[in-house]
Amino acid sequence: MKPLLSWSAALPAVALFVWLAPAAAQQPQQLPTLKLNAGMHNIQAQVAKAPDERQVGLMYRRDMPANEGMLFIFEEPTQQCFWMRNTLLPLTIAFVADDGTIVNLADMKPLSEQSHCSTKPVRYALEMNLGWFAKRGIGAGFKLGGAPFAKQPS
Repeated sequence: MKPLLSWSAALPAVALFVWLAPAAAQQPQQLPTLKLNAGMHNIQAQVAKAPDERQVGLMYRRDMPANEGMLFIFEEPTQQCFWMRNTLLPLTIAFVADDGTIVNLADMKPLSEQSHCSTKPVRYALEMNLGWFAKRGIGAGFKLGGAPFAKQPS
């Protein structure tokens, strides 16, 4: 029996797939969003909750509007560490306690593999454009508002 397609005929299709696959992986994720606030400053945050969403985060993006960011939500409060592999934007990350209090901030350089970690166990991390928090006088101890930080009924 003769095969339907020879390897030499399939090779161009395989090569095209291998060439296009990384480009497809570099498309920004379409994630749900929610509104947060830092005092009078509104934030439109994409929510990265699933492990694969958190792993990709803001990788490959070339820009992000001024008052937008990404909120990473983890199952349990633990020390969270982030790096910037394949991330093209300079960012500031806020590590956030369950009640919305910023534990610490870190400025992160594009494409760096340097780890930036929370100083205490947290369940949330909010990435914004570099300097967003500093320009608004927001630092450790400041309390963010929004649905994830609302007090849960006992």
